[in-house]
Amino acid sequence: MPSITRRSLVAAGLVGAPIVTLGQGSWPGERPISFIVPFPPGGGTDVMARAMVPYLERYLPGARFVVLNRPGAGAEIGYTALASAPPDGLTVGVVIVPSLQTITIERTPRYRRQDFAFLGSVVDDPGGFFVAPDSPLRGLTELAAYARANPDKVAVGTAGIGSDDHLLMLGFERLIGTRLVHVPFAGQAPTITALLGRHIMVAAMNIGESLELVKQGQVRPLAQAAPARTALAPDIPTFREQGFELTGGVVRGLAVPAGTPAPLRARLEAALLATMDDPAWQAEAGRLYQPLRRMDGAGFTRLVEAEAERLRLLWQDRPWKD
Repeated sequence: MPSITRRSLVAAGLVGAPIVTLGQGSWPGERPISFIVPFPPGGGTDVMARAMVPYLERYLPGARFVVLNRPGAGAEIGYTALASAPPDGLTVGVVIVPSLQTITIERTPRYRRQDFAFLGSVVDDPGGFFVAPDSPLRGLTELAAYARANPDKVAVGTAGIGSDDHLLMLGFERLIGTRLVHVPFAGQAPTITALLGRHIMVAAMNIGESLELVKQGQVRPLAQAAPARTALAPDIPTFREQGFELTGGVVRGLAVPAGTPAPLRARLEAALLATMDDPAWQAEAGRLYQPLRRMDGAGFTRLVEAEAERLRLLWQDRPWKD
């Protein structure tokens, strides 16, 4: 069975630190570790979490993870469940930039960013615009022209108010100088259903979680919001290539409740970093269209805080919630 690499131990600050053993009567013992996903089953976040479980268990011998979906309120329900869990090392959850921050900016939820200790990032997935296969729209120029000629008529489905999909839609609105109709959904599945049912014209979704749908011919991409074409989607043009200076996406990472003992937090972080370094996981992530981005807990914390400040300034300039 593979062992945790020295590189991962160093990155997690474990060299010279006490190691928590996983034996009878020790953490976690016979107790499962809850793995909270703040979205319904089947979406990109859920797929990522479930695919990671065998690797996390590999690098935490004796541990057992149980995925718990806690969808609702744009991920607020899941974040609240994670923040309010006992800080005993038995609860881990997926947190998502930017929704973790946008929720706290636009309203007063039952959690604060300070309620989390961040273990590291896993995926950096750019956003994109998608249409039904038979849509007459072939690119962003056609979409912009139609939206200008039909103000308040182009319905765009997203993963919720303040999600990266929503912010991408608002950015496109600003560039084309007209309003679109925002239709928030609780996950990708209902968004796709609405798109194929012609209830919305455009679905704003992440590239990685949509490529299998593209392959199956269920949706057709108009653009990806990465700075440049990604390795996973080399055939999908960017917003920039089509004359729209716009980027956006989502970073998914893992966190535990603040107050989780440092040795337990460090052991979980080391398991995450070892997973990210594992060639088998990297291959599996590629098969599942999960664009990986490896950051340790300190690096991910810096990203979370930097994005919080950027989004706060964006909110002051143009609130995304009417």
